[in-house]
Amino acid sequence: MSQAPRTRWAGMRGWASQVGAATLRDQRPARQTGLVAAVTAVALATVAIYFLRRVAPVVSLSVVYLPAVLLISTYWGFGLGLLTSLLSAAAFNFFHLPPTGGFTIVDGRNWVALAAFTIVALVASTIAELARSRALEAERRRAEADLAATLAHELLLGVDTGTALASAARRVAEALGLASAAIEQGTVAPDPRRQALALHGVDGQPVATLLVPAQLPPETEERLRTQVVPTLDALVAIAHRRDVMQSELVETAALRRSDDIKTALLRTVSHDLRTPLTAVVAAGHALGADSLTDQERTELSSAVVEEGTRLAGLVDNLLALSRLQAGSATPRSDWVSIEDLLSAAAEGLRGEPVDVRVTIDPDVPEIRADAAQLERAFANLLENAGRYGGGGPIVVHARRAGRAGSQVVVSVVDQGPGIDSAEQERIFEPFYRGRTANSRMWTGSGLGLAIVKGFVEANGGSISVQSLPGQGTSFQVSLPVAERTGSEIAAGAAGQSS
Repeated sequence: MSQAPRTRWAGMRGWASQVGAATLRDQRPARQTGLVAAVTAVALATVAIYFLRRVAPVVSLSVVYLPAVLLISTYWGFGLGLLTSLLSAAAFNFFHLPPTGGFTIVDGRNWVALAAFTIVALVASTIAELARSRALEAERRRAEADLAATLAHELLLGVDTGTALASAARRVAEALGLASAAIEQGTVAPDPRRQALALHGVDGQPVATLLVPAQLPPETEERLRTQVVPTLDALVAIAHRRDVMQSELVETAALRRSDDIKTALLRTVSHDLRTPLTAVVAAGHALGADSLTDQERTELSSAVVEEGTRLAGLVDNLLALSRLQAGSATPRSDWVSIEDLLSAAAEGLRGEPVDVRVTIDPDVPEIRADAAQLERAFANLLENAGRYGGGGPIVVHARRAGRAGSQVVVSVVDQGPGIDSAEQERIFEPFYRGRTANSRMWTGSGLGLAIVKGFVEANGGSISVQSLPGQGTSFQVSLPVAERTGSEIAAGAAGQSS
């Protein structure tokens, strides 16, 4: 077969498929339209016979009415098909069978034609109705499969189960043509306007409730209970199990993290606490000896004070970290001066004297924060810079930055060896000590920067680090600038006048 006939044949098949689909659609055209179509088709067939009488006997031309009977029966069912067959028989008898102009049927063959019309109408309408019902059932099953796939996508791939349930309920309402639908977690009691259908979990216990209008067409309610609810049952059970597993995963990760912290804490207690305690106890025993000179007693006394101060700082750090991790380090905010905070932090440094050079821009305002927490944070930053700064000066600069001066940025810069980029992401972790600390045999606990980060963030700020190996390190603390209320401005003015 050549390409052109094959193309025409494919086009005819496509046209026939479209006609068949239109014929078997689930809703028939209006009955009034069918009545008009029946009368019109019978009239056209009657007129056509007048032209065909010249080429064929009149008795054999009754078949001209069969397409009209077949068409009407297929589109509008047996009732109108039977009416069309009666009209065809009557028109054929009145206009074409002798004696014409009357309804007298003399020849028995005319009764055969009428019976044939009736049988054709019955068979055509029955076959069309069966095909229509099967097509409708296939369409419903396809719609239910599409709905199940959509619900699976919404419930199983959604991150938030509450949002996924709301979206799934909307899909159910659209698919069934409901005025409203909702899926709520837990058990919900029905009310006069809504009926409640329980959705069960893996263990058979209700985990959610489908709420639909109380009055539904019987066909819609049956479809809802037999098709939609079982699908929702399975999907909601899987989604609920997924939430439980995610919760268990988060809890497991938290427990693992807690175990890591406990392990690190035990290591710290076993080493960092034991070392100063051992030194204090040894120095205390030595101080009791009668053979010590005054210089030796002074040295031992200084060692006791130094190790005791170190031990006190370590205990303070552990307590501060425990409060931060427990969420109990709530700041007691008040208006504080950045200059006062930095001065107090520099004066309270422990250990060897450090050269701290502080500069503050004139437009830096007071901030609203917890003075004790921020003083502790800046003191830890200065101590950290003093340890790793290589003995050089520590430059501290405070300035106003951000859009419309919405932040105060405090930079703490040392002249030390710097921090590798791989370590910059970890230096704020509790108990982490970088390679530089290990190479210098520093015996700190690795809590200082973690406490700095915790206190700064508790006061609404943030901290970052910039460093290049061999070029020093710069820590930048950004703190928000708050606007004073009218009462605070009035109180401040009254305080200045007094």
